[in-house]
Amino acid sequence: MTKATDYIADVAATVAARDPHQPEFQEAVTNFLRTITPVFEQHPEYIAANVLARLVEPDRAIQFQVPWQDDHGTMQVNRGFRVQFNSAIGPYKGGLRLHPSVNLSIVKFLGFEQVFKNSLTGLPIGGGKGGADFNPKGKSDAEIMRFCQSFMTELQKHIGLDLDVPAGDIGVGGREIGYLYGQYKRLHGAERGILTGKGLSYGGSLARTEATGYGLIYYTQAMLEDNGDTLKDKTVVVSGAGNVAIYAIEKAQEYGAKVITASDSNGYVIDPDGIDVATLKDVKEVRRARMTEYAAARPNAEYHEGSVWDADLSYDVALPCATQNEIDAAQAKRLVAAGVKAVAEGANMPSTPEAIAEYQSHGVYYGPAKAANAGGVAVSALEMSQNSRRLSDSFATVDGQLKSIMERLFANSVAAAKEYGVAGDYLAGANIAGFTKVADAMTVQGW
Repeated sequence: MTKATDYIADVAATVAARDPHQPEFQEAVTNFLRTITPVFEQHPEYIAANVLARLVEPDRAIQFQVPWQDDHGTMQVNRGFRVQFNSAIGPYKGGLRLHPSVNLSIVKFLGFEQVFKNSLTGLPIGGGKGGADFNPKGKSDAEIMRFCQSFMTELQKHIGLDLDVPAGDIGVGGREIGYLYGQYKRLHGAERGILTGKGLSYGGSLARTEATGYGLIYYTQAMLEDNGDTLKDKTVVVSGAGNVAIYAIEKAQEYGAKVITASDSNGYVIDPDGIDVATLKDVKEVRRARMTEYAAARPNAEYHEGSVWDADLSYDVALPCATQNEIDAAQAKRLVAAGVKAVAEGANMPSTPEAIAEYQSHGVYYGPAKAANAGGVAVSALEMSQNSRRLSDSFATVDGQLKSIMERLFANSVAAAKEYGVAGDYLAGANIAGFTKVADAMTVQGW
């Protein structure tokens, strides 16, 4: 044992004792800590400053009641959260998630990961996350509006242009952002930069809807090129059918790949002719229907219940874009057996630690979420910049900036891994590159 390993072990033990009932947060911290020992061996000043102990504890975690009235006149109550994790390099930045699974553990795990993701973009934004255990599925537009208005009535007390700028996440798209911004505006006036992911008519950015999916493909292409390969003529399996999945499929096809799957919470489709993006957009973005409707519209597509990662398929690239821990060790073994060369994560922490170990032990190129899906927050930060300038950049300008950010992010991760003796480990490289920037900012700013 070295001083560095002892220090990291002590921090891990403290987190385990302090938050024993927060499994998602524990998993995120454990995954991070196991990769950064080389940094502390080379930089004992981080130990002296006790940077890790300060980093694994959020600056503040806010929990609040969200009362709202349903269409039958009955008062409902949900639980809202905002975790402001670290602002060493800029205002807190991170999405709002509306899903029944949302709790403090999930919001803390997302916020912790967001710190390093935002650092990796090279943009001046810190990390935070929020949301509520509200389920927008099956709710009317009026119910969603009343919920969002109540949620923002409390959230607005804790956010600000130079303090905390939320965005969307699972369950929070253009409709929800519109309702949230409308309520904020009633209370504070038209501060356009207070939320990102807004509609184009009131300060949103072109390419924001596509950003996470497009960014995922820019990262995946860079990772393959680093190993002498490309996406061209590759068979790709994607999970999910939201913004990330749809636009990852669209961009992957532009790069010459053939994407054969998409999924939702009930099941998945296999389309041997390649996913038809226009049909998928109609089903999920226009009709808000289930994947069975996609299969009904495509003559050779098949619908199956369950997880796409249990399907018996042969493919080259896996892009999990649905939710956390969607791939376990057994499913990772199936991916390896299917001939997968690369896994890049479009969702947040979709692979369990055991699944990641399977990838790495079999030489699968692994792009972690904090790097591979950073495109969304990158364009959110560009939207903030546009709002500050009171200008709107073209789609080509924003998309070009996104591509440059993702390629630079990947290159910085590769360089960090090489510098600290773990060349080729894209997970360790991303953790180290993201962490060192935050740690340096924390130490020079004092206590």
